[in-house]
Amino acid sequence: MKTQGPISPLKRWLLAGYIAAPEGPYEQEHEVGHHEHPWWKVMCLTGVDYFSTLGYQPGIAFLAAGALSPLATLILVLLTLFGAFPIYRRVAIESPHGEGSISMLEHLLAWWQGKLFVLALLGFVATDFVITITLSAADATAHLVENPFLEKFVHGMEVPITLVLVGLLGGVFLKGFKEAIGIAVVLVSVYLTLNCIVVAKGIAAVLSSPVDFHNWQTALSKDHGGNPAALLLVAVLVFPRLALGLSGFETGVAVMPLVKGRSDDNPARPKARIKNTRKLLLVAALIMSVFLIASSLVTTLHIPAAEFLKGGKANGRALAYLAHELLGDKFGTVYDISTILILWFAGASAMAGLLNIVPRYLPRYGMAPEWTRAVRPLVLIFTLLAFFITIVFKADVDAQGGAYATGVLVLMTSAAVAVTISAWKRQVPWKATLYGLVTAVFAYTTVANVIERPDGIKIASFFILTIVLVSLVSRVWRTLELRVDQVKFDSTALNFINEAVQVGGPTIRLLANRPEARDVEEYTRQLHDAQEEHNLPGNAPFIFLEVDINDASNFTGSLRVVGVQVGEHRVLRAEGTAVPNGIAALLLYIRDLTGAKPHAYLSWGEGNPGLFLIKFILSGQGDIARLTREILRRAEPDAAKRPAVHVS
Repeated sequence: MKTQGPISPLKRWLLAGYIAAPEGPYEQEHEVGHHEHPWWKVMCLTGVDYFSTLGYQPGIAFLAAGALSPLATLILVLLTLFGAFPIYRRVAIESPHGEGSISMLEHLLAWWQGKLFVLALLGFVATDFVITITLSAADATAHLVENPFLEKFVHGMEVPITLVLVGLLGGVFLKGFKEAIGIAVVLVSVYLTLNCIVVAKGIAAVLSSPVDFHNWQTALSKDHGGNPAALLLVAVLVFPRLALGLSGFETGVAVMPLVKGRSDDNPARPKARIKNTRKLLLVAALIMSVFLIASSLVTTLHIPAAEFLKGGKANGRALAYLAHELLGDKFGTVYDISTILILWFAGASAMAGLLNIVPRYLPRYGMAPEWTRAVRPLVLIFTLLAFFITIVFKADVDAQGGAYATGVLVLMTSAAVAVTISAWKRQVPWKATLYGLVTAVFAYTTVANVIERPDGIKIASFFILTIVLVSLVSRVWRTLELRVDQVKFDSTALNFINEAVQVGGPTIRLLANRPEARDVEEYTRQLHDAQEEHNLPGNAPFIFLEVDINDASNFTGSLRVVGVQVGEHRVLRAEGTAVPNGIAALLLYIRDLTGAKPHAYLSWGEGNPGLFLIKFILSGQGDIARLTREILRRAEPDAAKRPAVHVS
């Protein structure tokens, strides 16, 4: 990263850990120095997000479905095993370096529509991960303030305590978080063990108390008539409200670079890593499915309905309620501590996901400043966002459930769409049909959730609008940067430059041309006009320079230059993301390569300056002469060293 002038200690600290963008995903893994681990350990890292939802999922499920919670949860489990898992199993195959489903869709949609679609998805990613941080911290607070040993000291302080937890999370990432895997393994092992004890005790309590079954049957008959078909229909209609239990799959593929494969794996296509990641996803889904069904059953049957409501002892902490009631306050306190820690660490998993995704996309699009490749500035931004969300929702777990579910479901629906399109492109119609059915189920679930809890789409819209506005402002602000990662000449182009130095000495003349027919007549005419307009001798040697646009929506890229002989004329043909930036980069490269000063000859553009600017931003063209001079001026402050631009 280039900087101008001395760097202050604060700026040096903030930008520590800045990662330049490598060309490909494998190079990116190498750049950031990932260490690989056995798949089951990485599963624990994703599990702090996925498994920790047990802290609040049973309570939210009861509030959503009432006595039908176990049946609605069963439908959710079926969707997990036969919908989400097959979808993300395919995502793992097609994005083995942690790119995820967003990258799949990015490759399927080119130009600006692809970029804008990715920006919209990033809004839902931000919704998902930021709400994960705030909701998990809020639920950790709920377990803290409802603990019988602490209740009288901290009750009513939910918002300040949640803010402290979020602040501690941000502080840990500002310092540097290197032992995440080891901590996750311990937290998940202890948490799942304690949940096994609580659920087993709950099942034993239910089996020993026939009155619990009787009360449940009475509630079903009272609310839904007891008709099995009616019960199933209602469960299908309400299960989208339980979508929080689907979280974790996108994180599972995002951490694929951490999964150990085999030493002889092909780095570009690591088959063993893909296989192990599929194990990770399946085992995590099976573990969570068992806990979801069991926890929903014991909490619904054993906890009085009033305790699930706001202000009740089981609100946001149903299993913790059972831990205290069935196993005593000492065991319950141990359970509370374990739950608080894993919920807090779930925020760490979400923060790590944000720090992985934002630098992967926005700076590459030119839609965020380059400093967003550094960890600490992003941590500060996301922590402040989490503070804002916590205050707005007053650290209420139930109030944030809709927003969380919306983010999860939109990402899963987009993954299902990407996998379906991929199957059609691979000409496997039967798989495409099955994936299409799963896509339809996810789409229904998403729409139903949005209709039921519109606050989720409102928050997502806020993130999307913010990201799009910031991205567009950043793109316009940064558009006069050089925007070329490297210049690559073929042998013919290098020969043209070397011969021009031998003939012209310290001056190399390049004539910018907007190509039409690209025949001898065109180049002869352009050369004659340039010699007259710039009052140059007829024998002055020129090399023609042409820049073609490959994808103007890309912000940076390599400039590939080939040399072509057309009659007596020598032409350098380059391919880049923008014409003036490409010309400027080429001139600077020739200067550095030869030590000679390049002179470029261009013509003024005729037209409205405002329209030229819009054209430049959208198509990489515009008022080429004016823009090239300005880009060179910014890239090389020393006028004596700057390549010359002559305009007629």
